Amino acid sequence: MIYKYDGIGKKCPVPLINMRLLIKKMQSGDECIISINDAGSLNDIPKLLDKQGYQYRKQMIGNGTVEISISV
Repeated sequence: MIYKYDGIGKKCPVPLINMRLLIKKMQSGDECIISINDAGSLNDIPKLLDKQGYQYRKQMIGNGTVEISISV
């Protein structure tokens, strides 16, 4: 299953909290795609994913927005 979250325009920690809630729902083979543009989220989310050992890809999609794809 693919979970999506649009965090554009939302300030940290809201995107971080919503991403964590989605990750809890995920099962093996699922993917979570989040779009964010808040400086705090752009810093904190990859740190958390690295700390917890998740595999993810970051991609700039324009206007300071980053899309992060997380695999479980």
